[in-house]
Amino acid sequence: MSASMIFDLAPIGSIVAWSDGAPRPPERHKKKLATWKTRNSQGRLIRKEGPRTLGTYTAPASFTLYEGNIGSGNTIMVTILRTFGLDSRLAFKVLERPPLGAVRIFDRPGPSGELIHLAENHAAAEAWLKEHLYPLSVLEEVTADEIAVDHIEGRTAA
Repeated sequence: MSASMIFDLAPIGSIVAWSDGAPRPPERHKKKLATWKTRNSQGRLIRKEGPRTLGTYTAPASFTLYEGNIGSGNTIMVTILRTFGLDSRLAFKVLERPPLGAVRIFDRPGPSGELIHLAENHAAAEAWLKEHLYPLSVLEEVTADEIAVDHIEGRTAA
């Protein structure tokens, strides 16, 4: 899939893989392998953002994937986020969509909200919010209508 298809079709909370099509280098080539991994990986779709104008430049629409955290124990040193413009030449694939009944937790209301957690149900979302303080958080359940649209329009996880 192209980046624009991910933007249009993949729901927030999906696991998305990206690839440049290059073969994986052998483990012994540490630097080549590290470079390859930045262009061939996967993450959770946490935000979609439309085009925006910055002075005379108009940035294309984009989406952001959460790849993971670097740290030890409960201490997070770095959060790895990857943002892709719709003009990206990489190939994308939806590996997994959020299940029916799951609850998305966004950090704030509105179109600039970012997914901070995907809970398996409403009770789990409420429990997560008690532990993590996000005063402006918004809960959004994955509905049967959303799943049905995917089936009616012929969308699949691939």
